[in-house]
Amino acid sequence: MRKLDASFSINVRRGWDDRAVRQCREEPAGKGSRRSPMRPRITRGFTAAVVGLLAVALAAPALAAPKPDVPKLNGIAIGDSVMLGAKYELQRRGFDVVDAAESRQAAAGPGLVRKRGAKAPYNVVVHLGSNGTYTKAMCRELVETAGPSRRIFLVTLKVPRSYEAANNRMIRSCAASFSPDRVKVVDWNWAASRNPGWLYADGIHLRPEGARAFARIMRNAINKADETEQFASLERPFRPL
Repeated sequence: MRKLDASFSINVRRGWDDRAVRQCREEPAGKGSRRSPMRPRITRGFTAAVVGLLAVALAAPALAAPKPDVPKLNGIAIGDSVMLGAKYELQRRGFDVVDAAESRQAAAGPGLVRKRGAKAPYNVVVHLGSNGTYTKAMCRELVETAGPSRRIFLVTLKVPRSYEAANNRMIRSCAASFSPDRVKVVDWNWAASRNPGWLYADGIHLRPEGARAFARIMRNAINKADETEQFASLERPFRPL
């Protein structure tokens, strides 16, 4: 699409000035009349050109989601405003869906999984509990709603609040109540605590480098789980017929 750059605008103004000067020379003011200030005459062709350019600009598509830098991983990330800060980076890391929102409570988790139904991806990453109490009943309902055919990654929290430690203990306890092949813990608290520069002054939300680290850790957790599954399948004892 052609842009209205500075040189184009200058050429247009020169065209107006030239026509205005010619008009004044060819039509001198009559006796006793007041000469009106020079006003450029905009031709129909010029008006059509400008309208056409504006139409093309308005028709330009909106910015699309970033193309992933790595292959898609058949995964969804569900979270709160912390994850929302890493949405772009998670998409770049191959997540099909990033469902994150500000002030989201952990109680919303099961419903967010349920609405995906049978179309929910195989890998489900969950970062909830930054905004209040996260009970084991909520966590178990989320895992059970996802069903045994999906793999759940529960992410620990880095949030300087009175409930941080209790929520993180609950997340580990919840994961331990299911098969390790089905539910895994991703320790964001450990990583963020050792890299305070990843977070803004509130100690919760992600700076750009923190967003990149968050997405990288989530992707690496899934990659590691994939490798473990492949290794486990190779280690199964051979049973001769």
